[in-house]
Amino acid sequence: MGNFIRLVIGVPVAAIITVFLFVLMQRLISVDQVVQEDDVEDRQFTINDEVAEVEARRRDTTIDDVQQVDPPPPPPQIERQRAEQPSEGLATVMGNIPDFEAPQLNSDSISFSVSDRDAQPLVRIEPQYPLRAAERGIEGSCWVRFDVTPDGTPTNIDIYRCDSSFFERASIRAVERWRYNPKVEDGVPVARRGVETRFDFRLAD
Repeated sequence: MGNFIRLVIGVPVAAIITVFLFVLMQRLISVDQVVQEDDVEDRQFTINDEVAEVEARRRDTTIDDVQQVDPPPPPPQIERQRAEQPSEGLATVMGNIPDFEAPQLNSDSISFSVSDRDAQPLVRIEPQYPLRAAERGIEGSCWVRFDVTPDGTPTNIDIYRCDSSFFERASIRAVERWRYNPKVEDGVPVARRGVETRFDFRLAD
């Protein structure tokens, strides 16, 4: 019973409150619209749609007012002197040209002799010190005899004396890389025989 009475009393009160809030919101909205309209009216402005005419400045200069410039004078003409042809002959000025007989070039009158020469070394490479001899502190010399072919290459290399057998192979390999200007006899390269040389093997201090 008590709950029913509360329900009956509460419904009208809620309705009254709802109506009051609705009326209050309506008034607030109307006031806001009036303020916005006044604000818009204060901010209205106009744009001048008329275009002002601008007069272009014209120059009053005419062709007659332009100063006339005279062209520069032409360069002076230089008179060229003409060369005169000599009237005297060349023999009068320098004397007569002597007469001489042209030599007859033939195999009977001219001979060309080519001097002979011995074989001349072009490339000489020293032998490498044998490692085994260096480790043992062995020093000495080695004498080599060989021939030179017509194209300048050593051949028939022979060791005819050597202080140690350790130096023989190194001496032969060094001579094999040598090159010579061959011996020339009557203008023809020929073989040169019996060329001798000596290699000294010394340890550096």
